[in-house]
Parts: sequence; C-alpha cells; structure tokens
Amino acid sequence: MKIVSGVAAGVAAAIMACSVPASAAPMSQAEKLRRLDIMLMVTGLRCRTTADNFQGDYGRFTTRHITALNQASDAMKVDLAKRYGAAEASRALDKLSVTMANSYGQGHPWLNCAQLKQVARGLADASGPEPLVAAADQLLAPSGSLQFAWARR
Repeated sequence: MKIVSGVAAGVAAAIMACSVPASAAPMSQAEKLRRLDIMLMVTGLRCRTTADNFQGDYGRFTTRHITALNQASDAMKVDLAKRYGAAEASRALDKLSVTMANSYGQGHPWLNCAQLKQVARGLADASGPEPLVAAADQLLAPSGSLQFAWARR
C-alpha cells in the first residue's frame, strides 16, 4: 500500500535527518523516549490481533534500545525526585506512565496499525537514542506533521 510505504519513508527520513521541529512541545529527551516506548507498547497491544501485528518489531525495538529506554526512565525518576522527593519518585513515574498509556488506549491519533508496524520496524533497526528522539518529535504529535502529510497523498 502506498500510504504505508510513504509513511515508512517519512519516518525513515525523520530518523535519518534527526531533525526536531521548531514547534515541538518542550519535554526532556528522557520523557520523549519514555512516551515513544509507551506509545509503541500500547498501540502494539491494540494491533496484535490484526494482520498488522507488530509485537515482534516492538520486541526488537526494546531489546535493541533497552539501555537508552532504562536511562530515560532513570532520568525521569531523578527529575521527579527533585520535584516530589525520593520516596514519591517511583510512584509519580508510575502515575505518569499510566497517563501516557491511557492517552493511546484508543490507538494512535493519526497512524493506523500498518503504519505503526512500519514505524516499529524502522525504529528497531535505528542506532542510538538520537533517531528515537527525532522520531518521537514526529510521532508523538497530536496530528501528522508536514513531513508526513505528503505521504498520505
């Protein structure tokens, strides 16, 4: 399907360019990585009973990037400990993670399972945290960016 290929090409371009849009919401790199991981996990669960099941690709993503994902989680705990105290940091991270997961409970706002499968596959093959952060800037937006708009034509 051309749309899937186009979106995959758009994601690949975003990953390769590692560009951050000027309008990106101000959030830390750690939070971007955490949100990206949770978005892929939740949408992967939603898509697992479809022809576009990408659980295997998500598993490869987490295996390849486990160090960066764990570092992101740890950095968020440190930040939350500064705000809420060490005793509340884990609880605050858990609450925030549940809120993130719930935001994708009905699916991704503008990508379908086939497109998410291509995204997960591309991110599983990416190296280092930089392309993940760049992809997060694009994929966590509430609507498709101009970079992806051409792919839907």
